[in-house]
Amino acid sequence: MAKKLKVRYYRPKADVALDINDIQNFVYDMSRCIKCKGCMWVDHTYMPGATTGFLTKCPSANMYEYDAYNGAGKMRIAHAMAEGVLDWNEKALEIVYACTLCGACDTGCKRNLDLEVELTLEAMRVKAVKDGVGPMPAHKKVVENILKKNNCFGAPHKSRNEWLPKGITPAKKADVVYYVGCNAAYVNKEIAQSTVKIFKAAGTEFMLLPDEKCCGNIVFSVGMIDEATAIAKKNVAEMRKTGAKTLITACAEGYRMWKVDYPKLLNISTEELGFKVLHITEYADEMIKSGKLKMKKDFDSRVVYHDACSLSRLSEPWTPWKGKRGWMGCVEPRLKRRRGTNGVYAQPRDILKAIPGVNLVELPRTRENAYCCGAGRGAREAFPEFAEFNANHRLDEIKAVGAETLVTACPMCKSNFSKAVKENGDDVQVMDITEVICASIKG
Repeated sequence: MAKKLKVRYYRPKADVALDINDIQNFVYDMSRCIKCKGCMWVDHTYMPGATTGFLTKCPSANMYEYDAYNGAGKMRIAHAMAEGVLDWNEKALEIVYACTLCGACDTGCKRNLDLEVELTLEAMRVKAVKDGVGPMPAHKKVVENILKKNNCFGAPHKSRNEWLPKGITPAKKADVVYYVGCNAAYVNKEIAQSTVKIFKAAGTEFMLLPDEKCCGNIVFSVGMIDEATAIAKKNVAEMRKTGAKTLITACAEGYRMWKVDYPKLLNISTEELGFKVLHITEYADEMIKSGKLKMKKDFDSRVVYHDACSLSRLSEPWTPWKGKRGWMGCVEPRLKRRRGTNGVYAQPRDILKAIPGVNLVELPRTRENAYCCGAGRGAREAFPEFAEFNANHRLDEIKAVGAETLVTACPMCKSNFSKAVKENGDDVQVMDITEVICASIKG
């Protein structure tokens, strides 16, 4: 009797890249989502909030209370669109943009399946723009301000440096460039002023870009990738012309753009930028530990530190990757995943611990599991009620631990929390970490 042949089925290896220009790069990730809700709930091994009720980490799911708005739901919608079985409609567009792209879903998924959720969501917005349906009307107004007036507020470009305090003059040439950003230049000027006072106290010479312009955070975040790429090219070229070795910013959103998204847009690694990108917390922590910056005056307060998304889980360096995906999703060459665990977590906490009088307490949801303020990546501009809801939700958590002072490291976080505190009449002081450092330096 003839032996039966054993038939082995081999699937051809598919070309794939971490490139948000083409949503087809993430069809595998979309199709392998098992709806475990790791994108929505804080992992049970990190559940200090179980007794207080702070268990979720997805702002969209919290606000809208429907699965289509969480990471798994959006992956389902993206998969249907990528396969051509679902077209854009008003609700689908709302679901894609009523999201802060905070990365909580991505880090949650990478605890289990290593699916690229954040990149899928970014690719969806790129697709929305390419398909002619995105971004939202409110976004278009902000983008117009950026492209015409070089800032997201539509303020006069000539007044961008009016925040400079008396007695501090930037150098014409220095190894350090301070990139201010739109928010600190026009709205929360105290952050920019505190930052340069920290430079002065540490004896660090700094310069400004000869003609600083918007980093393009909103432009990139809403999916306008061609315009964002043009901004990235111009800004990186201007920075390279200075010959400076380090760019420092006190804006978490700007930090992510320069360190992660510019390389992503330019198809280079963070290391290939030709200069180092630091957040002021990284710089100040180094100065304090080296003895160049001394914390003298007491800051007597029960303090909580809010992990801004773009400084924490979204801040890991970028490395472009392309290769082959084969059986069981195995890829070659090897891919080092960005899981959000190597963000800027220790430095701001070490700074606060070094300040006399500070009683630092942690929130139930912290570090890579922190809950977003609700304002970022175009959410506040198009969905103000969504931003307000999530600021209040986070403030409930802050009040639950008895905090007197909420410290942030992002101008957008400060703006959103300050607005909510003022409207609610809450007894919580909202400060940027640069302000707290300066309050201690003055002693």
